Amino acid sequence: MTSTWPLLSLVIWLPIFGGALVSLAGTGRANVARWLALAIAILVFVVSIPLFTGYDSASGTMQFVENVTWIGAINANYHLGADGISIALILLTTFTTVLVILGAWDSVHDKVNQYLAAFLVLEGLMIGVFAAMDALLFYVFFEGMLIPMFIIIGVWGGPRRVYATLKFFLYTFFGSIFMLIGLIYLYMHAHSWELSQLAALKLSATEQSWLFFAFLFGFAIKVPMWPVHTWLPDAHVEAPTGGSVILAAIMLKIGGYGFIRFSLPIVPDACQEFAWLVIALSLIAVIYVGFVALVQEDMKKLIAYSSVSHMGFVTLGIFISLALVRTSGNKDAAYLGVSGAMVQMISHGFVSGAMFSCVGVLYDRMHSRMIGDYGGVVNTMPWFAAFWVLFSMANCGLPGTSGFVGEFMVILASFAMNPWVAAGAALILIIGAAYTLWLVKRVIFGAIANDHVAKLKDINPREALMLAAFAAGVLLVGIWPAPLTHLMDASIKLIVDQLLVVKV
Repeated sequence: MTSTWPLLSLVIWLPIFGGALVSLAGTGRANVARWLALAIAILVFVVSIPLFTGYDSASGTMQFVENVTWIGAINANYHLGADGISIALILLTTFTTVLVILGAWDSVHDKVNQYLAAFLVLEGLMIGVFAAMDALLFYVFFEGMLIPMFIIIGVWGGPRRVYATLKFFLYTFFGSIFMLIGLIYLYMHAHSWELSQLAALKLSATEQSWLFFAFLFGFAIKVPMWPVHTWLPDAHVEAPTGGSVILAAIMLKIGGYGFIRFSLPIVPDACQEFAWLVIALSLIAVIYVGFVALVQEDMKKLIAYSSVSHMGFVTLGIFISLALVRTSGNKDAAYLGVSGAMVQMISHGFVSGAMFSCVGVLYDRMHSRMIGDYGGVVNTMPWFAAFWVLFSMANCGLPGTSGFVGEFMVILASFAMNPWVAAGAALILIIGAAYTLWLVKRVIFGAIANDHVAKLKDINPREALMLAAFAAGVLLVGIWPAPLTHLMDASIKLIVDQLLVVKV
């Protein structure tokens, strides 16, 4: 579909230029910066809604296309487009950014204008990743989004923010270098950066193998997959609340999105050959990292490890689908796996964003993330406790919440491949319930632990609005996932059809 308005450019550049405007508000006018940033974030969300309402979901093709020459000497174009998968992730990004700015209203007092501006710029760059149809443009957005997150953690983070920031940057930049080498190799053969032309290249088995691992390094670190996940807990612990929310809700999804946009269509044969490796690493993430979460004493670190475990379902669903369609031709089960992975990405955005926001609410009051400092919070913050329990149940995968839908679809697809793989994936439902309910028991229920908890005030209207918005997403996807799956159905079927393409 074409549009008289360049909608994708609007949702990319409006927050970026809006962030520049907010940064000019001045450090002495914090309230002006807050209201301006919130107004811009809401406007971006409103502008993104026509992407959903105007998308022709029956075709599943790239729509709202914009294509102009960018760097003519190397055939690089400013080429944007969005299918159902991209639109779902763009809407998640614009929705979450509004809540992050709302959540930071009273928690940040130093350089407020710069803090909020960094999130708006980050929003635009992340949307650019989801909309780019030119590999070089994708890479520019992919690397560019590291800069505002680097600043957010490094300036407004905790006591070990310098260590966490450097670790975050080095890990992600290291993986990106390999991806860039792979993209340059493809460009030297295709003489184009267009994703469609890169996917059409005939590549030998050896070429595909090298390219597969180049992409694997780049995207596995972003997910993050085991064993390159160790940067994430440190980044989450030291990041301010808004940084943790965006990191978990949006930035981790870019790794899974990269596998779908680059690895599967460009090197499908290598993906099939090494699918066992990704499936094995995903199962380790699902099970082992879940056990690691059980022993954490810091709430943020526990939720961070939980994110690694739950994101394992994304890579599991994607590569199980590849194995299914290539070995047995079972396109229905393959579709179920990719669809489950995508629903899991959206669900994890709501659930993890909500849980980190809840930790932020407690931290603003007690300035502690340690589980041992809490207990009996339900006695003083009953409304907050109700939200926390809801999000915890979603984290456990309780039916009726968004956490159940995607995981159940991936487990069903896994069963079609191998019952033992499905059993391993299903084990996370038990482990996840264990560490999540253990966290709820120690923080929310029981007798009031100390005088600090006894003096806690329940959530205010602004915090209630933020948590209620997350709760609406969790319940809507859990009870009525049809609008989300319908949006992505045709796009996912096109991806599954691409998996049947043999290049060697």
